[in-house]
Amino acid sequence: MTLTKTPICDFGKKAETFELKSVDGSTVNLESIKGENGTLIMFICNHCPYVKAVIDDIVKDCNALKSLGVNSVAICSNDMINYPDDSFDKMIEFSSKNKFSFPYLHDETQEVAKKFNAVCTPDFFGYNGKLELQYRGRIRELNNLKPVSSGESDLLKAMTEVAKSGNGPKNQIPSMGCNIKWIKN
Repeated sequence: MTLTKTPICDFGKKAETFELKSVDGSTVNLESIKGENGTLIMFICNHCPYVKAVIDDIVKDCNALKSLGVNSVAICSNDMINYPDDSFDKMIEFSSKNKFSFPYLHDETQEVAKKFNAVCTPDFFGYNGKLELQYRGRIRELNNLKPVSSGESDLLKAMTEVAKSGNGPKNQIPSMGCNIKWIKN
């Protein structure tokens, strides 16, 4: 596990297109999950301790954002051969156990993670209604993999602002987590 931080938000960058298999067996693309007031695309996985530390917040925030017209989707891009805890079957279990109300997609070739320049799990990409990037920050502060405070997360505050104004906060604290487990060729 290599602790990795996300880069600074590239404000206005358009979302990359994708079409991936969901844990429910359907195929999901960017157009099908786009929210009226915003879209949250998250790169997560099943085994990362950083994801596990905030998974309840992720689910809660995504449920709250839905009522603001912001749709969410999670993508697992990790190498499932060398990291079997991130296999498709384990993704199905993880989604069910954590009561995901959003699609959980499998990026088997890792092409989508590369197109987005995703670097870690969790890595959050918050877009406005025009699919322009407005947030690339953390969900909340952690200390020893425990949330430092309760209440609204940084992610929820930022995406609420995006939903209401179309713009994200100028000051963003990078997300950090385990590096994406790239397939070795």
